[in-house]
Amino acid sequence: MEIKARFDHFNINVSNLQRSIEFYDRALGLKEVGRKEAEDGSFSLVYLGDGQTGFRLELTWLRDHTQPYELGENESHLCVRVPGDYEAIRAYHKQMGCVCFENHEMGLYFISDPDDYWIEVLPLDRL
Repeated sequence: MEIKARFDHFNINVSNLQRSIEFYDRALGLKEVGRKEAEDGSFSLVYLGDGQTGFRLELTWLRDHTQPYELGENESHLCVRVPGDYEAIRAYHKQMGCVCFENHEMGLYFISDPDDYWIEVLPLDRL
């Protein structure tokens, strides 16, 4: 049997849903494309999209999880590619204060979201 899966979404848990929605909009231009909320208010799922692909980032907020998320040594990360002037975008992210790691030799950098998840930022026109 050959299975041909396709990517749908990636989930991260967030401590402040509105703050995270605003960060992903401001830093990467991701917009809300869907939402599901528990009737009892115990959780909210917000899906963000890039308006170009079908891939979505799912932000999960859990009412009863009040402490910061412990990310441990998990080095997994999300990666996005950005069109336009890569150095100007890097400067914008530095101005936002969200650049957390730069590797000039490899020509890439990472930003961190409000819960300290890392996002690799690459130029669209370079493979």
